[in-house]
Amino acid sequence: MSTTAPTDLRHLAAQGTSLLGDLADELSGTYEGRVELARRALTWADGAFGAGLTVASSMGDEVLVHLVGTTLTDTDVFFLDTGYHFVETLGTRDAMDAMLPLRIRTILPRLSVSEQDAEHGPNLHDRDPNLCCAMRKVEPLNRALADRDAWVTGMRREDAPTRTDIDVVGWDERRGMVKINPLAGWSHDDVERFATQEAVLLNPLRRSGYTSIGCAPCTRPVAEGEDPRSGRWSGQDKTECGLHT
Repeated sequence: MSTTAPTDLRHLAAQGTSLLGDLADELSGTYEGRVELARRALTWADGAFGAGLTVASSMGDEVLVHLVGTTLTDTDVFFLDTGYHFVETLGTRDAMDAMLPLRIRTILPRLSVSEQDAEHGPNLHDRDPNLCCAMRKVEPLNRALADRDAWVTGMRREDAPTRTDIDVVGWDERRGMVKINPLAGWSHDDVERFATQEAVLLNPLRRSGYTSIGCAPCTRPVAEGEDPRSGRWSGQDKTECGLHT
């Protein structure tokens, strides 16, 4: 369990916001600048928090994992295995673990899929997707973060209307910890360019039109011209899983 006081963490978050905010003004006008800013954000976070830092990955954010693994060494990365992932996603996790100098830990929900079906009925993701996400994503996330001071995400402002105001360094009010979003200012083109130039290992589902990858029952391929996140919870009044709200 972290022993750092919340006031100290807020102070560090403010320091990071000031430092990296100034750098963002200087660097983020170009693709090269945005990449440099992301690497500097990770380096700052590693120096500020050390073992108190962790990285969240769904293995649909391959560029983030590659960026972390080629910027830092022996960094803690956690993967929430909901029990509903595509086999390709699990394979991407295993490949990243083998290829990069990371420590990837897999976090499981308290109930297996069969136990959840017995308690709540089958296909809860169709009937009450918010409850399903709460049990299979949000609660495991909170456990994964319980002994940390700061976490890194792959969130980008361009992802969704709910994310347009995120900063490179922010304060996670709900959990009382620092939240670092090194890709906050990256565009879809930035992500694709980085993946190509750096030969990033990509989830094979990318080749089948999956632009935003979540659980198999709640994710579909996206047609040309559709919003990249339109394949998530398609046909339902849901746009976020609850991890970042």
